[in-house]
Amino acid sequence: MSSDIVLGAATRQNLLSLQTINSQINTSEGHLATGLKVASAVDNAVAFFQAQSLTNRANDILQRKDNIDQAISSLTTATQAAQSVISILQQLQGIVNAAKTQTGSQLTSAATQFKTLTTQLNNLVGDASFQGLNLVNSASSTLTVQFSLTSTSVLKVTGNNLNASGIITYKSTVTAPSFSTIKISAGSANNVSAGSGLSGSKSGLGKTLTGASNAQLNAVFNVLQNAITTVQGDAQTLGANITFLQTRLSFSANYATTLQGGSDKLTLADVNQESTNLVTLQTRQQLSIQSLSIATQSEQAVLRLFH
Repeated sequence: MSSDIVLGAATRQNLLSLQTINSQINTSEGHLATGLKVASAVDNAVAFFQAQSLTNRANDILQRKDNIDQAISSLTTATQAAQSVISILQQLQGIVNAAKTQTGSQLTSAATQFKTLTTQLNNLVGDASFQGLNLVNSASSTLTVQFSLTSTSVLKVTGNNLNASGIITYKSTVTAPSFSTIKISAGSANNVSAGSGLSGSKSGLGKTLTGASNAQLNAVFNVLQNAITTVQGDAQTLGANITFLQTRLSFSANYATTLQGGSDKLTLADVNQESTNLVTLQTRQQLSIQSLSIATQSEQAVLRLFH
């Protein structure tokens, strides 16, 4: 004898409808609780993996964005150092100009100031490091900024040697007390013969400037001006790279936002729609329960015929 319970067609249909509605209610409640309409590959495999790819790409860009921020700080440090080097070179020019009207101990003091400022220029350049990278004390230093882990998009910035030896080189081929020739150069070009009359040590101006003509001092002044022009060019290049990185930083932020937005469109639930769906389903649930009750009452009416 079969032990299966046989339900009437109307009862079975209403029961199936109630089960479907309950399942939909559970789904809507889950969407509202998590805020996601696609929480796993089970919900929608295509949408889930597309969203995951977009999110990973956004995270990659944001990670590179932090590196761009640090690179901007490194270049800013180098630019500030270059501006300070220019300021010191201008001070050196002032000493040379003043030497045209000075005599005796004043010239000796001027030479000492010149040497001291040159030493401080080197100290300043040596201190211009950011996280261990110094872009102004060596032409072999390099800043590399990678914009994406999934592409070869990079920016390489080569450093400059802004030490006194790198932008102003003093060479003497004769001995004190009277130099017949002192060559002063800015970088690899613009070698200038200062002529005779500059006596003293190999610091460039020496201990004394007695006998130096205005033409000779003007030659030194022009070499310093060439050095200033060189450093200004280096500073301009550094500044241009900062501007580019700031543009790239803004792009990276906007790009990451767009990528994350695309991911959200695939996975986030519409709270307003889900709330409306839930209210509608709850209403249908109540109606389905009423309909199921009516269907069972019809079967009970048949039972009453046997009383």
